[in-house]
Parts: sequence; C-alpha cells; structure tokens
Amino acid sequence: MSETMKAAIFVKPGEMAVREVPKARVEQDTDALVRVVRACVCGSDLWYFRGLSPHPENSQIGHESIGVVEQVGASVTTVAPGDFVVLPFPYSCGKCPVCEAGFESVCPHGGYFGASQAEYVRVPEADGTCVKVPGTPEDYDDETLASLLTIADVMSTGYHAAVSAEVKPGDTAVVMGDGAVGLCGVLSARMLGAARIIAMSRHEDRAVLAREFGATAVVAERDQAAVDKVLSMTGGYGADAVLECVGSKQSFDTAIGLARRGAVIGRVGLPHDVEISAEGTFYGNIGIKGGLAPVRHYDLESGLLDAVVNHEIDPGRVFTGAYDLDRIQEAYEAMDRREVIKSLIRF
Repeated sequence: MSETMKAAIFVKPGEMAVREVPKARVEQDTDALVRVVRACVCGSDLWYFRGLSPHPENSQIGHESIGVVEQVGASVTTVAPGDFVVLPFPYSCGKCPVCEAGFESVCPHGGYFGASQAEYVRVPEADGTCVKVPGTPEDYDDETLASLLTIADVMSTGYHAAVSAEVKPGDTAVVMGDGAVGLCGVLSARMLGAARIIAMSRHEDRAVLAREFGATAVVAERDQAAVDKVLSMTGGYGADAVLECVGSKQSFDTAIGLARRGAVIGRVGLPHDVEISAEGTFYGNIGIKGGLAPVRHYDLESGLLDAVVNHEIDPGRVFTGAYDLDRIQEAYEAMDRREVIKSLIRF
C-alpha cells in the first residue's frame, strides 16, 4: 500500500499545484481515515488564492469532501470501514454541552478541516463528526453525489443563514450574495416558507439559478441603490429577514439598510472589515445572529441529508464546473474569474 497520496497544494496567491505528500493516517484512537470521492473549491478558498487572506504557502488546502471510511481508530464506534460519509467542514466531539446545544461548529474540542482537496483525509473526533450516508457512492448518480457534497458546507451554511435570520412562513427574505452559499440560502429560505425571496445578483447565470431555487425577484443594484430598491418593493419597511452570505463591508452595510425594524440578519459570510453599529442595531431593534454553520446538526437533526437522498432538494446544481485533481489550478481560476459558480473535484 502506498505511503503517499496526491493532494492540492496552495503554492502562493494565484498558484495551485498537485503534489505527492505523505498519506493521511489514523493518529488517535478517535480518528478515522476517509478516501475522498468528491471535494470542491470554496469561496473562502478564493480569499487565499486572491491574496486577500493569509494562508501558509506550499501547504494543503480544502475543507469540503465526501468519501468512504478506510480505517478507524480503536475508540470509534459510529462508523466502520466501508461506510459512505459526508465530512462537515468543522470536526467536533459531539458530546460536550456546546455540541449538544447544536453548535458543534464551535466545539471547544474541535476544529476545522484544511486538507480535504486530497485523496485521503484524516478525520479527528470521527464519532462526533462523520455524517453517515445510506449505501455506497456507487448507489448514487453524479447529481446526487454533488448535492451530498454541498451538505458538507455550502447548503448547510445557506440553511444556517436562513435559520439565523429566523425566516418564517410568509416572510419577505433578502439574500445578500449570489455565490454557492447565497444560492443555497435562497433554497433554504424557500424550505422555511418565505413567501417572497429577493436575491441580490448582478450575474445572469446565477440569477437564473436563484429563480429556479425559489427567488421571486432579483435585484442587481448595489449600495444605497439596492437599499432604495428593496424598500420600494416592501412598502418602505424593508425585509423581514436578511441572509448575509458574503461577509464584505459593502454587503453587510447594505443588509443593515434594507432590514425591516425588528428584523434579524443571519450572517454566515466570513467577515472582512465589517463594523456593526451598536446604535444602528439598537434603535432599529435589528438582531444579528449567525456564524460558522453547525453542519452535522443541520444534516441530521434538520433533515438536510434526508432531503438530498430523497431528492426533495438538489443544491448540487451550484456546481457548474467539474475537474479532476490534476486540474486544480483550472478549478480555482474558473471560480476566480466567475466562469463557474462552484468547482467540483472528482477522484
């Protein structure tokens, strides 16, 4: 058996490579080793690729994957070799008060994957992390495998935005961001019963998918023009719920401006230079909730896994480009240039 594996390597901003590296392995009794069958590039990976956020050069990268368990540590009881699993981007113990409250994404005993664009992944805290999928990868078509991959991150993150924004049946919801997370936020707002879903998008291919996912309107304006447009669409009051799926200052400032008094903003975009006005939220009774998505909780307790397996939702449509690992540079470049919404990597 080979002691090495192929892995995507972040060389430096703008440059990815594929190299042979030591094969991931079980290191603790609570670990599992998973053979990856699908992975993908995340919008947050592009912050590194664009040089906007630091990442160690010449190191592995990636945090979204699905695969088959190859080996488990002596203490692992919930999965076994041969099991098909989704690997949420956070790993977690699954048994502390934080995890039991449904917030395993901030488990004090956990952390985050950072080497999932590879042939094998070591999974710490396997019992509290792995989401077991019925059957094997061969039981599913490519479209369903793609949708299963989304519940490792983007679909669960979009759902977290909708839950955090407290979307209720009949609400008017606005979704900031037309990337994969934002599009999954549109789908999630529909699942939670929003009657009107306004997607903020300036790209027709993404706007088309947003409409197919449930958006009832698309607004292309930015900044104050976007605020004015949404206010005009809501009788001057603003949206009942806002899903902030970008993380930029521009996006968040716009979200504050178009939220109805008493509304809640569900924030899942990784924040960059965002400042929240204490006075602005206080005098508007505007709530701010959200953060890193508790993926496993939503997959299992909120039914996202079942919804995908039963073909009730098809979030895998956000993958509009597919590549093998050797084309990792192309996969990043295509997302960076907005030629694809999200790049899937097949193994």
